[in-house]
Amino acid sequence: MDEEAVIMSDPSPPSPPLRPEDASRPNASLRQVVGAVFWSFFGVRKGNSMRQDAVKIRPHQVILVGVALAAVFVFALLLVVRIILRSAGA
Repeated sequence: MDEEAVIMSDPSPPSPPLRPEDASRPNASLRQVVGAVFWSFFGVRKGNSMRQDAVKIRPHQVILVGVALAAVFVFALLLVVRIILRSAGA
């Protein structure tokens, strides 16, 4: 009974097991992530490239680059609209 009390009183949760495939997983370069996100904006991606990206690219990389490229796209649209409005008003 004393052993059970010692085990149950340990407040630290067990650490998750390390998966060996995570350690050997190749990292994607910034260029690869930008390319994958860029083509996904258009909904076009080759099957082989998509499979390679699924192995190399991590979800947090896609999220960060996707938000950044979306912001660049919005600012580019705003710039184009301002240029058009200036030339139409003159």
